[in-house]
Amino acid sequence: MSTPHASHAPSQAPVAASPAPAYVGAGEDGEGGDGTVQPAYLRWQGHWRQRLGLGIVLLGAVVLALHGWRMVATQPLVRDALLGGLLAALATALGAVPVWFSQQLSARVQDTLFGFGAGVMLAACSFSLILPGLQAARAAGAGGWAAGGTVGAAILLGATALLCLERWLPHEHFIKGVEGQASRTLRRTWLFVFAIALHNLPEGLAIGVAYAGGDALRAGALTTGIAIQDVPEGLVVAVALLAAGYRRTLAVGLGMASGLVEPLGAVLGAVVISHAASLLPWGLGFAAGAMLFVISHEIIPESHRKGHEAWATGGLMWGFVLMMLLDTALG
Repeated sequence: MSTPHASHAPSQAPVAASPAPAYVGAGEDGEGGDGTVQPAYLRWQGHWRQRLGLGIVLLGAVVLALHGWRMVATQPLVRDALLGGLLAALATALGAVPVWFSQQLSARVQDTLFGFGAGVMLAACSFSLILPGLQAARAAGAGGWAAGGTVGAAILLGATALLCLERWLPHEHFIKGVEGQASRTLRRTWLFVFAIALHNLPEGLAIGVAYAGGDALRAGALTTGIAIQDVPEGLVVAVALLAAGYRRTLAVGLGMASGLVEPLGAVLGAVVISHAASLLPWGLGFAAGAMLFVISHEIIPESHRKGHEAWATGGLMWGFVLMMLLDTALG
């Protein structure tokens, strides 16, 4: 029986490798890209638009800063709001200082501190923002339904504004990861900074609007409560950045600087309400809605993701009671 002859496969000529594309979309330091090839002219257009947008934002920030500085020098309420925002920023910076000496902070302690901050903010929304907003609306001549509708609409507006910022602004949470518009050009450091700014902006707005309302005692109580919860917040931010792989110097520096958006928000809130006193109920409700969004969307989920829900809830209760006592005793 004859054996079959092995068939010889035809030899194939080697295929020349295609030239590498001029640009492949990539993330930080060329990693994490999706492989999308972008022609040079598209890259130039994108960079040009980004720089133009950044220039417009910076120009607007300079104009607002100059206008705000003039109002700080001439209007005591705006000056008090700035001082209140600076106090909150200083408390945040003080909270980050211990990370210079130790990085030991258990997940349970972090979640408890997150819960404590949520409780302080929740009580501040209730006693220092929503109730004064209802009182301001009634003082302006609104009835019960009209006052409730005004403050309620302002709460929804503030939450919607934060939701839009959260969807549009690229940022990164310590646990949930990257959110917002995808960006392959921003470093993770800036994503964390944007996340912290989104968290602290409503607190600054609340301080500014409270001082613009003219009730210095209630505004002082609100500022004190926010400053108290900013101390553990600065600590948690610095520890989380250190655990994420950042150098100790950078982690502490960002933790200390994370509260700087609060005096800016305070001046912004005070300037707006000072120009139109009739907007006080809207401003108080807006600040409350923004803070409620941060509490529900950011802080509580972050504190419940590592199995320490009971500790986080206990921290929330203690924070709520402390802020309530501050408001009733000082306000």
